[in-house]
Amino acid sequence: MSTIDTSKPHSARMYDYFLGGKDNYPVDVAAAEQVTSHFPAVSQMARTNRAFMHRASRLLAGRGVRQFLDIGTGIPTEPNLHQIVQGTAPDSRVVYADNDPIVLRHAEALLHSTPEGRTAYVQADVREPGRILAAARETLDFTQPIALSLVALLHLVADEDEPIRIVRELVESLAPGSYLTLSHATGDFDPETWERVVEVYRKGGTAAQVRSREEFSGFFTGLELVDPGVVLAALWHPELGARQSGEEIPLYVGVGHKS
Repeated sequence: MSTIDTSKPHSARMYDYFLGGKDNYPVDVAAAEQVTSHFPAVSQMARTNRAFMHRASRLLAGRGVRQFLDIGTGIPTEPNLHQIVQGTAPDSRVVYADNDPIVLRHAEALLHSTPEGRTAYVQADVREPGRILAAARETLDFTQPIALSLVALLHLVADEDEPIRIVRELVESLAPGSYLTLSHATGDFDPETWERVVEVYRKGGTAAQVRSREEFSGFFTGLELVDPGVVLAALWHPELGARQSGEEIPLYVGVGHKS
């Protein structure tokens, strides 16, 4: 098993801290508190993002999707994606992928599938899409539709790592009828604050990069956007989840359909 590096912060453990979790180390807490000093609403942003993931997964399960590939899973926080979709369709299959060994250590929580369904976990980085796809094929049938989610992940992939190419490679592997679910932090409304936030991540060794609405929309090229298109997270099908505020949270979201 890979060792957990506690000498520098990791985005998954910082996200866990923002959600109020306990699976983080002093180095993660220090970086997370730096982010909070620049952007005090970051914990609300994490919750808003997670609520969007729940709503999108519920909608796609309701549309008949029975296979899900979730990259950048993070440390398990109930309800997890498989609990949401198997609550709608117990025979759903879910593959999770993340690159932090601490997520692997908690992966057992991600593997409590319904008897009719199945879950699996892959330790891999999104920058290795071929490796993720090869492992996912052991659980998922790529001749049938799959809902691919990269939620709050692409703002941790810098342009030099070619996120557009990565997304294209992943989407090209999917059958017609599949979906792509994305969320992404933006500096559109307060670029100076987000420059400071990005700098905290980069100093910790994470290649963070916020993007504009236009740049984010580019990830959906060739796909048909599910209504209401690219919007701020709180505005995407709010009727599918618990009532929440967060209209001002600078997080773009969208779901694209591969026709």
